[in-house]
Amino acid sequence: MPQTPATPTNPLVTGSEIARIAGVTRAAVSNWRRRYDDFPAPAGGGANSPLFDLAEVQAWLDKQSKGQDVTDEVQLWQVLRGAYGDDILGGLADVARALASPDEKTPAELPDQAVRLARRMAGGGSPGDVVNGLAERFTESVRRAGSDQVTSPRVVRAVRHFAGDMAADAVLFDPACGIGTLLLTLGAGQDTRRHGQEVDARSARLAQSRAGLGGLTRTEIAHGDSLRADRWPGLKADLVVCDPPVSDTDWGREDLLLDPRWELGTPSRAEGELAWLQHAYAHTAPGGRVVMVMPASVAYRKAGRRIRAELVRRGILTQVTALPPGTAAAHSLPVHLWHLRRPRTPDDAATAVRMVDLTSNDPDDPLEPRAQQITEVPQIDLLDDLVDLTPSRHVEESHRDYVTEYDTLREELTAQVRRLTELLPALVAGEGTGALDGPSVGVADLVRAGLVEYADPEPVSVSDQLDTDFLQGFLHSAANSRRSTTASGTFRLDSKGARVPQMDIATQRGYGSAFHALREFEERSRRVAELSRQIAALARDGLGNGALKPDA
Repeated sequence: MPQTPATPTNPLVTGSEIARIAGVTRAAVSNWRRRYDDFPAPAGGGANSPLFDLAEVQAWLDKQSKGQDVTDEVQLWQVLRGAYGDDILGGLADVARALASPDEKTPAELPDQAVRLARRMAGGGSPGDVVNGLAERFTESVRRAGSDQVTSPRVVRAVRHFAGDMAADAVLFDPACGIGTLLLTLGAGQDTRRHGQEVDARSARLAQSRAGLGGLTRTEIAHGDSLRADRWPGLKADLVVCDPPVSDTDWGREDLLLDPRWELGTPSRAEGELAWLQHAYAHTAPGGRVVMVMPASVAYRKAGRRIRAELVRRGILTQVTALPPGTAAAHSLPVHLWHLRRPRTPDDAATAVRMVDLTSNDPDDPLEPRAQQITEVPQIDLLDDLVDLTPSRHVEESHRDYVTEYDTLREELTAQVRRLTELLPALVAGEGTGALDGPSVGVADLVRAGLVEYADPEPVSVSDQLDTDFLQGFLHSAANSRRSTTASGTFRLDSKGARVPQMDIATQRGYGSAFHALREFEERSRRVAELSRQIAALARDGLGNGALKPDA
């Protein structure tokens, strides 16, 4: 596969971008590649992600009458891809800078064609609309690629919903602001003071340009690593929002062991998210709040138990919200929002944690939880050996109907036990010799005679002269089990080498009926054992938490 790099005059496009240009699905483009020999060959990329020459694709679409007019935005995006390649984020930042400061010299990497297209688009709307449109396109492209590089629109919607209204002159802070997705979306408008920090210089430049073009003049975004080099050491915000890096073990723990931000405990290397959480809390003013996007595993991982306990014990954690699967961009796993509040006084601390479980919802459903999706959990109920903050665990338990569940299990157990006694067959004394010590026939012979066929998982009779339950019962008899046990003691059923006694069909059916009853007896016995375990655990929990009491 050629790896020809794109140039400003030779932009390359993906299959998804061809679909966008042509106004069809990605599957349609794949179909075209298979059906039409003259479809342009890949000009770059790899086997799993080929890239195509835009001019060749457009010519082919025109020839096939499948194309649509290419918009200025599509052309601009392709020119930027051609010039910047994988560094498309740098291209967006340069476009934003060119539109924000038209009198300044444009960056050398930015093609003149891109500048002309961007300014023509801005003439039909506004520079801010152009840059925000490109930022949305970038967000969509990384989402399709399965990346967590930017915060997904659904997560933004959820944070905005649960953060609620803010005062007009509030201070908002995002210590991992990326391209400004959260920082520029929240707040009351131009009067909100916004502060951000971002380790990626291109993202920081783009976020600052977006703020300026959007009229959010009271926005300052610093470049740098927030944990290792905090650029806002004295900042105290009314609201801190953050979608931190996930599973980052290189967050600087060895250099920050004595950092005063770890007032709840020093996070382990594997708990980088809890380092970001405490960094955010350190920048929260008295009465201020934190809304933090967290992986679901942080709620129960053993390494973070001590810090979770301190959050609860000090009344800092006020709510944990489990969002629907599919809310995050890169995976279908649920993510949580952790809600923190810095108490103004010791008496102002929270005494319970609200648990909200939206995991049964569609990601595009309304975010207002139903009554059965919420519970208030007292601190004492959370401070056990696990300190598990997973909402579903507490919501399900609080809304559990112990009485109905206990009665249902008790009725089923009673019925199963009654049926057990009925299943035991009536057996009498036999002749005392093994049934296989007399005349018998090998199962392999029965197969060759066409009387038995192999099914899943055991052989079955296909003749009215042989009873299937009789056959399978004797296959599992002690005599055949000994035949199937190897010298090392390993049991492996060898049905072809097994033998069954020769009996008339009426006698077979008597044995078959007994074997069938015993098999069902064993299956029900296992169910009785499981029901017994469930009902004992339920009764013990219900008596302990007051949901059940003895019937005096």
